[in-house]
Amino acid sequence: MTRALFVLSWCLLSMALTAQGRPSPEALAKALQQRYQGVRDFSADFVHTYRGGVLRTQTTERGRVLIKKPGLMRWTYTAPEQKEFVSDGLKVYSHIPADKQVIVTTLPPDDQATTPALFLAGKGDIVRDFIAGYVDATVPGTTALKLTPRRAEPEYEYLIVSLDPSTMQMRGLTTRDRQGGDSALTFTNLKENTGISDKEFAFRVPRGVEVITDDKTRK
Repeated sequence: MTRALFVLSWCLLSMALTAQGRPSPEALAKALQQRYQGVRDFSADFVHTYRGGVLRTQTTERGRVLIKKPGLMRWTYTAPEQKEFVSDGLKVYSHIPADKQVIVTTLPPDDQATTPALFLAGKGDIVRDFIAGYVDATVPGTTALKLTPRRAEPEYEYLIVSLDPSTMQMRGLTTRDRQGGDSALTFTNLKENTGISDKEFAFRVPRGVEVITDDKTRK
């Protein structure tokens, strides 16, 4: 999408916001889709919290994320435990040093992208894939949009995207899983379109670890 088209879309959305109080959730979802079509890459610090679920657990983790479309991701957790999840566009590598394992899975096709992480990486279409509605914001100073998948997903019930209303930047992403747990990501120091190199998403298997692949073979 060209910059001019984005500016026009945002002006129309702002006019609707002024005239009606706020746009319909469908209009905001469309504006969000158009906004992120123009974002080629972004980086941010994140806090990842999980509450609830079958075991009623509560955890808080921190780290840094790099994302580049289409499908390139690097999630580096630094506290309280080191771990890393990397997608090179074809495979996803999950590495927890304490386990001395690397799990390698195949990235699903664009039309089968379901996980929230792949949503961030530009796999899928917000308007096509979700029903939008407003909910109360949990991230201060944001507008919260609830996105319920149009087809049932095995991994989650819905997403809640927290947006900065002045810039449409994503400040948070919450997932409600099938066990009733909420996995919430909040982003700070977010930077867009800085030209992140593809080299950032090349995963090197450390020495001395077990590699587990899709077909359960071990190397």
